[in-house]
Amino acid sequence: MPELPEVEVVRAGLEPAVTAARIDAVTVFEERSLRRHDGPSEDFIERLEGRSILAAVRRGKFLWLPLSASVSGAPAFPVPPAFSPSTEALVVHLGMSGQVLLREFGRADDALLRIRMHITSPAHGPMRVDFVDQRIFGSMAIDRMLTTPDGHAAGFGSDAALIPSQVAHIARDPLDPAFSDRRFFEALAKRRTGIKRALLDQNLISGIGNIYADEALWAARVHYNQPTAALSRARARTLLAEVRLVLGRALAEGGTSFDAQYVNVNGASGYFSHSLSAYGRQGKSCSRCGRLIIRESFMNRGSHFCPFCQRIRLA
Repeated sequence: MPELPEVEVVRAGLEPAVTAARIDAVTVFEERSLRRHDGPSEDFIERLEGRSILAAVRRGKFLWLPLSASVSGAPAFPVPPAFSPSTEALVVHLGMSGQVLLREFGRADDALLRIRMHITSPAHGPMRVDFVDQRIFGSMAIDRMLTTPDGHAAGFGSDAALIPSQVAHIARDPLDPAFSDRRFFEALAKRRTGIKRALLDQNLISGIGNIYADEALWAARVHYNQPTAALSRARARTLLAEVRLVLGRALAEGGTSFDAQYVNVNGASGYFSHSLSAYGRQGKSCSRCGRLIIRESFMNRGSHFCPFCQRIRLA
């Protein structure tokens, strides 16, 4: 599944094109891509057409497009202050292979196109937003918005303290200005699990998946199975700092692409795969000590680490 950097690259690519854009027409080619929508495709289409997109917002790995009140037939521009605050959003789950692509209006459809939206963009005029998904694990859904418990902005890309109900259980990510280091450290100390399992728990800290967990753990010299109860506060601080550095570097390089499944809104791949120190490097030398990086089975996936640099510490 795409992790925070990949989803943020998609969000940032969508933002200038979809903000204040009117949704003119919607076509659903694959009903399974609406598995998280509460209603049939006809309901999905009727509730989108004629509305405007207010922003492109992300929390962790999750992306949503807040919607204006239903204003069928209204002009596309301007949006604020013409529309009341959104009470619904279009939630986009990328799954394992989902792609949100911006296309020219007359371009031929992709063979794996699942949902197509014709929009009128203030920046680009008529264009398409295509949801392409090979494995059909991703989805789109219209969801109601809830206020955030802490009153802070729900995610990156909007100042609104409103979050879709499908995303409300997801913790803030470490790049979120409202993320609390103190609360994270306190919650981490109460866990009775391995540190990598904790990093992958989206209810504790969001946006981190297998790739960036391995990279941050390597950078912090922490074993993936280090017990959280035996992780000192100082090492936890170091690890969180490395998580932020790794995510920041990946963002700067457009995310990590190992195949054609992850691309940005223009279909281009990211380049962070060339900067990885641990993930996918089993059998290669650790750039820090020269010993071999190994891979061990972990949660139906794998953990990549240096057994010399990253040792379990019980005291």
